[in-house]
Amino acid sequence: MDLFSRKIIGWSLSSKHDTALIIAAFHKAYQSRNISYGLIFHSDQGAEYTASSFRKLLDANNIVQSFSKKGCPFDNACCESFFKFLKKNCTNRRTYHSVEELRLDIFDYIENLYNNRLPHGSLAYKTPNEFEADFFNRFSSV
Repeated sequence: MDLFSRKIIGWSLSSKHDTALIIAAFHKAYQSRNISYGLIFHSDQGAEYTASSFRKLLDANNIVQSFSKKGCPFDNACCESFFKFLKKNCTNRRTYHSVEELRLDIFDYIENLYNNRLPHGSLAYKTPNEFEADFFNRFSSV
């Protein structure tokens, strides 16, 4: 999640919540932004985020790593809220018969609903995509 716009910019799906999953999601996010400086990656202190392979990846891309305090989900409230609503509005409501069915449902939730149709109070009741578009339109006209 890009905290500026609350947009989900990289995600991945796996049967394991491990470093490989985190690295796959990171690569998608990093490639979607094409920004090579000034980045901060914030997460909890889970083993998948503190793994040396992930830390080396961040270092190689000059990305500062930031961690929430142990046992303090409020430090990453935006992501915690996103996953709460993803589960409530998407995955907890149905039974999936294949991983591909789950992947398509999550894709639809993120790309069609969350990023495009769900306004956020913190974004002046705009969607993540609207907020970004407005920002870049203002920025490009300066």
